[in-house]
Amino acid sequence: MQIETNVLLFEFALTFYLLATISGVIEIFRGKKDTSRAALYLAITGFVFHTANIIVRYIEGGHIPVTNMHEATSFLSWSVLVLFFFHEFKYKLKLLSSFIMPIVFLIMFSSSVFPREIKALSPALQSYWFGIHVILAFLGDAAFAMACGIGVMYLVQERNVKSKHLSRLFQKLPSLQTLDEINYHLITLGFPLLTLAMISGVVWANSAWGSYWRWDPKEVWSLITWLIYALVLHLRLTVGWSGKKAAILSIAGFLVVIFAFFGVTLILKGSHVFP
Repeated sequence: MQIETNVLLFEFALTFYLLATISGVIEIFRGKKDTSRAALYLAITGFVFHTANIIVRYIEGGHIPVTNMHEATSFLSWSVLVLFFFHEFKYKLKLLSSFIMPIVFLIMFSSSVFPREIKALSPALQSYWFGIHVILAFLGDAAFAMACGIGVMYLVQERNVKSKHLSRLFQKLPSLQTLDEINYHLITLGFPLLTLAMISGVVWANSAWGSYWRWDPKEVWSLITWLIYALVLHLRLTVGWSGKKAAILSIAGFLVVIFAFFGVTLILKGSHVFP
């Protein structure tokens, strides 16, 4: 009965995320305030069901539900929403849901295609480092996902600014300066989270396998991701790469995150690959 409830909660969350995505896309073209509110309320409703789904799986499995691809992708979309709501209510950015909810829905939809069985935690994962490492890593990836969405918003707004005819979309989107500042804020949030996730993972690996670094594919691609975002920050602080260049780098960086998340697990083999 718990599994049936778990599946039902997930499907409700997925449905509301789809409706929020559709509502957000409509808002881009229609420009009515009630549509924007609808997208936010639909996202909140989906988040409630999603949180309940995670709680049920936690109770059933006895651990943070990130031990297979279904759980991991679901938890990633949930983490993105946590940061989305924070920025939505703090900065009240117009059309933020229109650009973030499609990312959330696509990640959540990908979760629906993977097997949903709840498995016991393997002995190697039974450590307090597991929760620390997971939360840091997923919040870091969520910050990069948000930066990607903000980067897309920046590119759209920049195109509006350069056009001779300023549409209603230009009036609804935040200023280029605001978008650039939030993009930088998200990168500076995600980078230390990723750094701490890697450090905790190294310490955990040594306690579990007696080795700090084993050149596991996931470890290698995590390092590549870290180097890319380190380069993004370096170029911004030393060369002054902001604005459009920073937006493009944010999008490109998240594509690497997606490959590290999906590609490494589905294509390459290693200790981080889900069963």
